Amino acid sequence: MKKIRTGPKTLLYPMPAFLVGADVDGKPNFMTAAWSGIACSTPPMLTVALQHHRYTLKGMQQNGVFSINVPSADLLRETDYCGLFSGDKVDKVAACGFKIFYGVLKTAPMIEQCPLNLECKVMHTLYLGSHALLVALIKEVHVSEECLSNGEPDVGKINPLIYVTGAEKAYYGYGERLAAA
Repeated sequence: MKKIRTGPKTLLYPMPAFLVGADVDGKPNFMTAAWSGIACSTPPMLTVALQHHRYTLKGMQQNGVFSINVPSADLLRETDYCGLFSGDKVDKVAACGFKIFYGVLKTAPMIEQCPLNLECKVMHTLYLGSHALLVALIKEVHVSEECLSNGEPDVGKINPLIYVTGAEKAYYGYGERLAAA
């Protein structure tokens, strides 16, 4: 198979579409982010990369905490909206009809309609050019009861959104199970 060189690009498939939440100046705000992933299992940690000018990043830096909210495919419109508009110009909570709740971290707003929510405490911030990479400790996980099977989160029931970058720039739903790992 012939390969074509394209130069360095951020092409990894798939990328999760998350709604990152933070209180900014005491008000809950959410932004869509796809550059995120698991960093460590013990202790449980994740990373998220945000451009330096993002309004939500301001709240993450103010409070040292944030949330990762995993939207289902039912929240496609709201997820896209949160990626298109800045919280310093619009109230995304009101525009999207989000029901907000807080957990153990007190200032990491979470979206009730999202089937999976992670409360995170910032441990490290790396400034990497266009983005700040935040490494965070997962302090608590909240799962909608109807998204459990045998007491464990069921990815098929969660039905997370997946983002595809590059020329397509599109959202996909969770795919079919192919085999046990």
